[in-house]
Amino acid sequence: MTIEEIKQFLEQNKENEEVKAFVGELSAVSADKVKGFLETEEGKKFLQPRLDQHFTKGLETWKDNNLKKIVEEEVSKRNPSKTPEQIEVEKLRKEIETEKAARNRETLVNKALKAADEKKLPKDVIDFFIGENEDSTLENLSKLEQSFNAAVQAAVDVKFKESGREIERGNGVSHSSGVDIAKLASQSSIRK
Repeated sequence: MTIEEIKQFLEQNKENEEVKAFVGELSAVSADKVKGFLETEEGKKFLQPRLDQHFTKGLETWKDNNLKKIVEEEVSKRNPSKTPEQIEVEKLRKEIETEKAARNRETLVNKALKAADEKKLPKDVIDFFIGENEDSTLENLSKLEQSFNAAVQAAVDVKFKESGREIERGNGVSHSSGVDIAKLASQSSIRK
């Protein structure tokens, strides 16, 4: 008998109770049949996504229940001398230091603005010259003043040269032609 003949026989006798029972036994699922299927490549492709889904769910549950505790234990192992109170004190100390640094910077900015105002320096660049303390800030402003004044003087000199004037710098001593008005007035008895 060939497969085609068996199929034909089953099709013709599908209403027969013995044939129904026999076909039911053939198509019944058993642990051996399922195990055999799951060991094939097709079975592995079918089963792997389901396994991954259950594993992921289990891992998330485990993380929710245990991970925080494990991390805290590890932190306490690495820092055994710090109690929760000490950790809180350290945190507060850092906040105080940050606030103190901000106040110190504000004080330096105010002093720098005052010095810049006295020296007639531009105030919008002050932030770039703030140092770690008052001395370094004032030193930075002095350097700015020298550079700024030199740049302004150079620009003035260029402008005068463009207009055809040459300005000679003196040392504060008058270079007049020798005419002393006070002396002339006393000689003329205009002023006594």
